[in-house]
Parts: sequence; C-alpha cells; structure tokens
Amino acid sequence: MRFIVDECTGPSVAAWLRDQNYDVFSVFEDSRGMNDDDIIKKAYEENWILITNDKDFGEQVYRDGRLHKGVILLRLKDEAASSKIFVLSQLLQNHKKKVADTFVIATENQVRFARP
Repeated sequence: MRFIVDECTGPSVAAWLRDQNYDVFSVFEDSRGMNDDDIIKKAYEENWILITNDKDFGEQVYRDGRLHKGVILLRLKDEAASSKIFVLSQLLQNHKKKVADTFVIATENQVRFARP
C-alpha cells in the first residue's frame, strides 16, 4: 500500500508507516505548503491513499466530486502523534483490505467506510 500523509497529520505518522514497510510520501517532509487541490490530485494520479486530519478533504470528495484512491480522515479528540499512530495501527490491522478506493473516517472508538 502507498500512503500520502498530509502535512497536518505529521512526520511521525509518516515515519511509523515507513517502519511498517509502506511506501510513503510525506507532505510535511517532501512538499511542505502543498495545497489541498494538489494533494488530492497527486494522490489520485499516483495511486496514493491519503491520510489526513483535514475535514476539507471530505468536502472535496463529497461536495466537489473529487476522485481519489482512498482517504483516511482521522477525527481524533487527542491529536498527538501517538494517538494517530494507534488509530491507524488498529485500522490497518483490522480493515486493511477495505481502505483502498474508500473514504474512511476513523476515531478512537469507531471506523466508518463510505464509497462516494
């Protein structure tokens, strides 16, 4: 699996994913300041699953009809890197095969899958 990690999600999440042997593009490390339109376009054109904390991507997908190869929206009360990593770890351990081409909303207590 290939993940593009949004700048707001952070380099710690990107590093953890790399440690899990995933292919990762970190906006924070590789293209800081990249705008949301360019991020979702890159993710779609280059077959990356986007990991973000930014609700604006939900609007891009559902309101604007933007195409994607998968979006994981982390809606966490605790925005610490350790919390993001824990939720992603649980998501990938339990639902890895459902993530591609799906809009996923993950909280500390729940995972929801939607196909726009």
